[in-house]
Amino acid sequence: KGHDEDDNEAERHPSDDEPFSALAFKIMTDPFVGQLTFFRVYSGVVNSGDTVLNAAKAKKERIGRILQMHANERSEIKEVRAGDIAAAVGLKEVTTGDTLSDIDNVIVLERMEFPEPVISQAVEPKTKADQEKMGIALNRLAQEDPSFRVQTDEESGQTIISGMGELHLEILVDRMKREFNVEASVGKPQVAYRETIKSVAKDVEGKFVKQSGGRGQYGHVVITLEPSEQGKGYEFVDAIKGGVVPREYIPAVDKGIQETLKAGVLAGYPVVDVKATLTFGSYHDVDSNENAFRMAGSMAFKEGMRRASPILLEPMMAVEVETPEDFMGNVMGDLSGRRGIVQGMEDIAGGGGKIVRAEVPLAEMFGYSTSLRSLTQGRATYTMEFK
Repeated sequence: KGHDEDDNEAERHPSDDEPFSALAFKIMTDPFVGQLTFFRVYSGVVNSGDTVLNAAKAKKERIGRILQMHANERSEIKEVRAGDIAAAVGLKEVTTGDTLSDIDNVIVLERMEFPEPVISQAVEPKTKADQEKMGIALNRLAQEDPSFRVQTDEESGQTIISGMGELHLEILVDRMKREFNVEASVGKPQVAYRETIKSVAKDVEGKFVKQSGGRGQYGHVVITLEPSEQGKGYEFVDAIKGGVVPREYIPAVDKGIQETLKAGVLAGYPVVDVKATLTFGSYHDVDSNENAFRMAGSMAFKEGMRRASPILLEPMMAVEVETPEDFMGNVMGDLSGRRGIVQGMEDIAGGGGKIVRAEVPLAEMFGYSTSLRSLTQGRATYTMEFK
């Protein structure tokens, strides 16, 4: 059963006389022939050299060679009939779960549903030379296995691999070593912390004066830093009276502060939710320029942040655990041990356990799926999202 181009239900009977339809159920990278696509023919006949339609992506593909796979050998065959399983060489854009069909009689067979990954780890090559090889290897593995995802974390620059469990990722790293000769080490992903301030720092001065032969540099600003409400981001207010800082230099002060926001004074993490007000300053007719005011703004902000009791913010996850009642104590104890704050709990409708809601720091949630399974004999499930 499946759907035709207009999304109406359609059927194919397992007979050689029907139009061709097949489902690609596995992709394998072979060192000798490249990418092999295993497919099962549900109806019709296909010959090597035929052009078929990849219905899921609406692209035409030419089947180069068809191989019949045995455990340790393979033989080339010319045609595949309904009910047979074979591997095709030369399909470029097919992924697991795609339907191959006759060009004139399009059908999309039921797709396989792949679960979302539950665990992420950071992976990096042991040597710099393997960086490119690792990228190729991970992409190949991701093509073969739809429940495995690869992405690059923009903030930390790490390569993050996600899969269905720690064992799943362990095996993939081992395959990289065996099949692609890439040695990689796996670790906890870095957590994206942020910095902000708790109190107000009034009239913080930033002065940048440089006198060397010829034109010097002169920039002088006074700013007030205060915390703004959560999620507001950075705000710059110009409260200069009477032109003590010329108009054209004010954007430069703002720019200097913004450049400094990228690395806070506590641990070098990005700064959020601060309001900077430019209140006073002075300038020099000859020596003042944009660069000098940019530097002055940056120096004033750093000094102000040190005075305004800076703090670290960490990402908190809203976690919901569904667990049988017998394991309730274990689950709550474990969440508290992970610096979690239990928000509440309720019964699952129709009996069969309880739902625990908690807020837990992301840094403590690494490897949680494995320990939750061992705490509850594999009977509890959890979801988490950034709050």
